[in-house]
Amino acid sequence: MESATEQVEKRLTRTPRVVVTRHLMPSVEERMGELFDVTLNGEDRPLTRDELVVAMKDCDVLVPTVTDRIDGNMIAEAGDDLGLIANFGAGTEHLDLKAAHDRGIMVTNTPGVFTDDTADLAMAGIIGVPRRIREGVQLIRSGEWTGWTPTALLGTKLAGKVLGIVGMGRIGQAVAHRARAFGLRIAYHNRKRLPEAVERMFDASWVVSLDDLVAQADILTLHCPATPGTHRLIDERRIGLMKPGASLINTARGDLVDQEALIAALDNGHLTGAGLDVYPDEPNVDERLIRHPNVMTLPHIGSATREGREESGLKVIANIRMWADGHRPPDQVLTGLG
Repeated sequence: MESATEQVEKRLTRTPRVVVTRHLMPSVEERMGELFDVTLNGEDRPLTRDELVVAMKDCDVLVPTVTDRIDGNMIAEAGDDLGLIANFGAGTEHLDLKAAHDRGIMVTNTPGVFTDDTADLAMAGIIGVPRRIREGVQLIRSGEWTGWTPTALLGTKLAGKVLGIVGMGRIGQAVAHRARAFGLRIAYHNRKRLPEAVERMFDASWVVSLDDLVAQADILTLHCPATPGTHRLIDERRIGLMKPGASLINTARGDLVDQEALIAALDNGHLTGAGLDVYPDEPNVDERLIRHPNVMTLPHIGSATREGREESGLKVIANIRMWADGHRPPDQVLTGLG
């Protein structure tokens, strides 16, 4: 197997053969067609496992997305020419990074592109759930609204409440920046404490124990990656620790939350509502979540802006070009595997 240095120093002497698994922004696909020998997915449907394996047998670069689960067995079947998996998106939990490393296949992603977009959507839930926005919209659409009254659809004031942020990376910090403007008090849990200067910037308090943060938060918002260590991080026990009447916002990954425990807490009134953009079995969304009057169920649109999706595609192109020219791509995923 080639070393990482040998992989980087090798220059591709022909036009890279690139397979793109989903439909990307037209400007991105057009530019890829100018630069590469590219195969696009005109139907914009998730490729089957077999179709992915076939693609990986006959390309230099695969451009997958979060909808493509690529495991070690699939990577073992890849052709000898596959040298780069240029992921569209920051998350790589759908890829077997160790298997790719063992085969000498480099992996890149597109970090930082969707920070503001995802933070904006998280704020929609942070504001919308306590203020019962979904219930209000439904009342109008059903034709049942009879007019203003002093006690109708009473929500919860945001100012002065504790926003608990789980994961204070790029997106978590962007949420904290926005939330301060609404008078929310910021508390966060992270693997490592942020520098004091950063905490002062957000007037944020570090909570060492996740259990303690969960118990303090009026609104809990999740911004950590999906890993074996974070699977069902918010489980039945931790949901039980949340304040009565608190709300949960998840724009990160569906696997972070025990969905059955969340539904039970919503049904028994322990939690007032939830704002969800991700689910453990996408695209399937549990009917009990859809029916609940104060659960905002969104179709995984945290990164869905024209600007973000175009920038992510341009990052993919830059990573491919750098790799093909024998240079280290700017967004190589470092696995720490040697």
